[in-house]
Amino acid sequence: MGCVSSIKELVSTGEVRRESKPTAAALETPAIAMSETEVKSRAVGRSEPDSVEDVFDHTYEEKAGPKPPMSIVWRNVILMTLLHTAALYGIFLIPSAQPLTLLWALLCFVLSALGITAGAHRLWSHRSYKASLPLRLFLVTCNSMAFQNDIYEWARDHRVHHKFSETDADPHNALRGFFFSHIGWLLVRKHPDVIEKGRKLELGDLKTDEVVMFQRRYYKPLVLLMCFVVPMAVPCCLWGETLWVAYFVPAILRYMLALNATWLVNSAAHMWGNRPYDSTINPRENRFVTFSAIGEGFHNYHHTFPYDYATSEYGWKINLTTCFIDLMCFLGLASQRKRVSKEVVMARVQRTGDKSHRSG
Repeated sequence: MGCVSSIKELVSTGEVRRESKPTAAALETPAIAMSETEVKSRAVGRSEPDSVEDVFDHTYEEKAGPKPPMSIVWRNVILMTLLHTAALYGIFLIPSAQPLTLLWALLCFVLSALGITAGAHRLWSHRSYKASLPLRLFLVTCNSMAFQNDIYEWARDHRVHHKFSETDADPHNALRGFFFSHIGWLLVRKHPDVIEKGRKLELGDLKTDEVVMFQRRYYKPLVLLMCFVVPMAVPCCLWGETLWVAYFVPAILRYMLALNATWLVNSAAHMWGNRPYDSTINPRENRFVTFSAIGEGFHNYHHTFPYDYATSEYGWKINLTTCFIDLMCFLGLASQRKRVSKEVVMARVQRTGDKSHRSG
């Protein structure tokens, strides 16, 4: 929310900066500025004509009258109950797991998280940077390990979330409470407005991405392989971990932890924290969410400037995803990172912030 005024700033100041190519300096300087090869964009921060799909729509009005009845999806309720119960059991198996198994579980957590943060979120939902085919294939593999719906559906729902944040058309409207925005929205049928607005979005960039469409076409076998078989098979085959521990720790427990880390962005980061960039919107800056979701907790900044690839003005600070994207740029696998200028950030802080902004 508050993004329409951001767009006006973009037009008048050319605030989003692109780099023409990755440089070694990009890795050496985890600060706001990039290399001198950056140029200012004249096109509202992006070159794509459908870039407004993640900008809040102030013209939307919720329908008058009683709300539609909530319809529980009992299959999802049972599945989530069983998965969380199995994850709790997995916690008790941690002492019996081999050290390599625990390290493998941590690696799987980070990889699956990157599939969401660097992949479905910053690349495919917001198009905040460009990725080469090898990087896109890597990210779609990690995203399949995350098992949080295919990229097409994830990006569509996330754009709806930004465009209609905290309204009936928001898939996980935080005004409906912590439980709903955290997991409850997955246990009930979508509000009719969510479905209606999702169908009206321009998703041509996703439909023409062969990697995204391949994953959507073969999502079930990819998820079975990457989310469950690979995390379980590697410790069993390589260092003799028991099948029981390998299933409940690096597969189930890791999966549930990654799920809840993502869900905290929808719930906790919309409820608790400060709002240094725009005090008129709900999303907050939440350090715990930033840590658990590898950089996604700078949420007031992100909803104010959704096109910024770093989702934060602080560069690499508590932001593993930004470090990863910068590394990919250094290796020549990514390019054209979109960034908000320091001057525009500070102007927005002064104009709409809650006076809690800190320089670093």
